[in-house]
Amino acid sequence: VQLQASGGGLVQAGDSLRLSCATSGRTFSAYVMGWFRQAPGKEREFVGAVSRSSPSTDYADSVKGRFTISRDNAKNTVYLQLNSLKAEDTAVYYCAASHVWSHRPDSYIYWGRGTLVTVSS
Repeated sequence: VQLQASGGGLVQAGDSLRLSCATSGRTFSAYVMGWFRQAPGKEREFVGAVSRSSPSTDYADSVKGRFTISRDNAKNTVYLQLNSLKAEDTAVYYCAASHVWSHRPDSYIYWGRGTLVTVSS
């Protein structure tokens, strides 16, 4: 499975972005899909996850109520809607695929290259 995240950019605090993660392969629906982020000098952290057949989702407390994850199995794509962005949301955002429901990066076996989100205050 190959993953490619896109949609990042430079925005101002309070703005919104939608990230997309397109995947290859016929088995997209077999995977739990997660989003993670990594800010400079920090460890990669869990942002959110969506179950194999939406709408079960889970989020980190820091983004709950502001970010929404969804997937379209027909398009082999997972999305992350980022609203009310804050400077502390600045990071490289990665999508990843897992066989299990988890917040742990090491549970995810396939990773995209990431897309940079920069939020200016």
